[in-house]
Amino acid sequence: MSTRTIGISLKMYFGHERTLNWCADVAEIARRHPAVRDGAAQLFVLPSFPALAPALDRFRDTPVEVGAQDLFWEDEGAFTGEVSGSVLREMGCGHVEVGHAERRRLFGEDDSTVAAKTAAALRNGLVPVLCLGEEQAGGVTDAARTCREQLDAALAAAREAHCLGAVAVAYEPQWAIGAAEPADPEFIGAVCGELRTALDAEPLLAGSRVIYGGSAKPGLLSALGDSADGLFLGRFAHDPAALEEILDEVVALDGALP
Repeated sequence: MSTRTIGISLKMYFGHERTLNWCADVAEIARRHPAVRDGAAQLFVLPSFPALAPALDRFRDTPVEVGAQDLFWEDEGAFTGEVSGSVLREMGCGHVEVGHAERRRLFGEDDSTVAAKTAAALRNGLVPVLCLGEEQAGGVTDAARTCREQLDAALAAAREAHCLGAVAVAYEPQWAIGAAEPADPEFIGAVCGELRTALDAEPLLAGSRVIYGGSAKPGLLSALGDSADGLFLGRFAHDPAALEEILDEVVALDGALP
């Protein structure tokens, strides 16, 4: 049985109370759903910073990991408004999102920033959810080349600091983020396969995963089969019932449904 990684970023869509209610609903699903209970699915949730502590409490007796949507590249100091990887780890977080297209577009994060944040995550024992993806729709060859270049750039600082470790690579073609439909499953599988090959070639990255985001929703995991290690969900997981549908797909893919 292979474990599928299912991640959810809530971005800034929910208020505080709605976030915690959503966490409570997902925690209840995680307690009873066979995909999570039996280890076929690994779930992680990335709420907003103010919700981290209560979210960790909501998920405390479940296998669900909680993480953050961002971190700073230094571990301490006079950096007003920032949150360090060391604090996230101390709180109990296991994952942290790095390099999302919105951070690049809205806040000017470049390859060096992404690399510094990736290294900060890894040296603090966090799994970076490393977002990669081409800007414009095109062919598989160009998309794979762009993503491999982004991957190499993101890992450069961690490689230099000798703190490489497992990462969750989230392939999110920027043209598919917020679209009505995800990219074509065959296209996704081809790019994810190239990224998996790149990760497998680096022994220090053992345990890394390649998941797909970008309008991911129920039905996609079944279409992808084994060509991706899971999904990175956004708005299509706002309804906990949709997440439960995807967990049903995990069970079906493992041949456990009657």
